[in-house]
Amino acid sequence: MNAEIRYRILKAVEDDPEITQRELASRLGVSVGKANYCLAALIRKGFVKAKNFKNSSRKRQYVYKLTPQGVAERTRVTIAFLRVKSAEFDEIRAEIDRLEARLAAQEVKA
Repeated sequence: MNAEIRYRILKAVEDDPEITQRELASRLGVSVGKANYCLAALIRKGFVKAKNFKNSSRKRQYVYKLTPQGVAERTRVTIAFLRVKSAEFDEIRAEIDRLEARLAAQEVKA
């Protein structure tokens, strides 16, 4: 599982502990199977706890909670995610600057 998906799952669970796997999959833009696989991996690693609703009419409904290790992992992957996105932003900004300079040079010639 890549850092971006890990970041997005941990953030989604923190923001909405009652999120369903179907809703999680939709937010991530992945299949329900992949969302299940990734969430299960985070549970196995001890970053997320899952607990059934005791009085739920939907017996398969869970509440997800970040463990203290999960909070630390979310912080770590948030920093990594921010670094990656900042680097992507810098690359895009440089490309925009090159394209604007090229267009400006073409307008002068025209």
